[in-house]
Amino acid sequence: MLFRKGLRQALALRRRLRQSEAIFILLAVAVGAAGGALAVSLSLVAHALQRLLYDLPGELRLSEAPLITPWRLLALPAGGAVLGLFHILLERWRRRTPIDVVEANALHGGNVPFRDSATVTAQTFVSNGFGASVGLEAAYAQIGGGVASVIGRWLALRRADLRILVGAGAGAALGAAFGAPLTGAFYAFEIVIGAYTPAAIAPVAAAAIAGVATARTLGSIPYLIAVETTGVTRNLDYLAFTGIGVVCAFVGIILMRAVALIETGVRKLHLPPPVRPVIGGALLMPLAWLSPAVLSGGHGALHIDLAGDITLAALCATFGLKMLASCISLGFGFRGGLFFASLFLGVLLGRIYADVVEMLLPGQHLWTQDAALVGMAALAVAVIGGPMTMSFLVLEATRDFALTAIVLTSSLIASAVVRELFGYSFSTWRFHLRGEVIRSARDIGWVKQLTAGRMMRKAPVTAPSTITVEEFRRRFPLGSTSRVVLTDDDNHYAGTVRTTEVFADGVKTDEVIAELARRPDETLTPDRDVATVMRTFERLGVDDITVATPEGEILGMLTEAHVRKRYADELERSQRELFGEI
Repeated sequence: MLFRKGLRQALALRRRLRQSEAIFILLAVAVGAAGGALAVSLSLVAHALQRLLYDLPGELRLSEAPLITPWRLLALPAGGAVLGLFHILLERWRRRTPIDVVEANALHGGNVPFRDSATVTAQTFVSNGFGASVGLEAAYAQIGGGVASVIGRWLALRRADLRILVGAGAGAALGAAFGAPLTGAFYAFEIVIGAYTPAAIAPVAAAAIAGVATARTLGSIPYLIAVETTGVTRNLDYLAFTGIGVVCAFVGIILMRAVALIETGVRKLHLPPPVRPVIGGALLMPLAWLSPAVLSGGHGALHIDLAGDITLAALCATFGLKMLASCISLGFGFRGGLFFASLFLGVLLGRIYADVVEMLLPGQHLWTQDAALVGMAALAVAVIGGPMTMSFLVLEATRDFALTAIVLTSSLIASAVVRELFGYSFSTWRFHLRGEVIRSARDIGWVKQLTAGRMMRKAPVTAPSTITVEEFRRRFPLGSTSRVVLTDDDNHYAGTVRTTEVFADGVKTDEVIAELARRPDETLTPDRDVATVMRTFERLGVDDITVATPEGEILGMLTEAHVRKRYADELERSQRELFGEI
């Protein structure tokens, strides 16, 4: 009785969630609070592991340690060994790459299997906790979005609502880590959902606020501290600062290309996948000995480099070592992202830019801290994307609207240059290397799901290709059917014949019908998506195509008019979901 009562209540809640925007917002608040709590917990445990492995005093972060005892750097290959063990276990359990929240929202309607979330989170935690040059931001987004997906699927949310909830969970977790609700909300819009939608504004904002409030209640210290700025007053300052966007765009492309080149090189060495992170950890040891700032995400070092008095040579050395360490970490199989690494590298690049401008144009006096903040946002946009996300990150750190305007301008310049010359963010670039077509989290899953097999008309009219025209006319008189699919002796596809062409004047009645067949080798397999189907129609210049297995077994028939109507219907439904009209 209790089970039946609980089931009825769950079903009633599902119906109300579909009908009430207010209840959906309350659900987003609960998801945001859970995401914030999980992000705080993950950060605390990872920092505790680093303190244990590297003997860090108090609240000192790994990347701000002045010196690390050399033998403690053995934690890096040890972490690689743990990841190698993870790889062996995962190969036994499953053979596909885990789905992250961006891929899930783009291709799977927000469906993130919990096992995939646990896998990505655990791998990122080990990588960061043992000191590899990656941040925890991928784990925050994954665990927040993963929990939201589990709850949303249990409540049987519609596809559009589930995508919003996943974005809200991921944004809330990231916002909690930075103590920045606007940053978390726009991370959800730009990176995870892929659009600013009227239906998503309220639930995502509510979730982000709930996540940050939960983190503050738990006593979490945000990553970015408030910093003072001087304010931009001269026109030359605007011009000089916007130049950072161009520089950051090229550096971001180099960074993403470098990671891919190292991954490719490692694969060509035919090293066993479980061994790769161990070797990567060993390669990181001398870099970490030279500069502990290259370890982990770089949170502690960012605070120092943002306002500290550092020489140009030291800035360049740290920048080069951190960039190399991040490429080695990701190229050799450590799990994580470049979110915070790009922020840290951007701070260094901004300060380097300011010093170089002062050398080349004495008297320009670009304030290095302002340049560092502009570089921080611009490089992060070049690598991660999300110009509004990074602009709000600076705004929430500085409360300086004038500087934020410069940051937004530089970020948009960096984004435009990267799109023009490269076309991908770091996450979508890695999907591209795997053969996916994702360029953002914008929902294209419905295109993949609308396949030839789903759209085709089954059981088309067929006839043997060996019969004569006379026999064909007898079987299929005018008006009975518009087209007939021909089959060979093995009952496989052998072409298509239009009935009107068979009855045309001049056709010999004793001729074999196969002589009139069109496209005897042109078919579509049932897994082809609607975009591929429409391109095939355009390439062949026909209005009907047979759907068949690779072996030639006939499954159905597609007409161009029907395909375009289905595509238009699905596109309209997608737009209505985007604006919350269904």
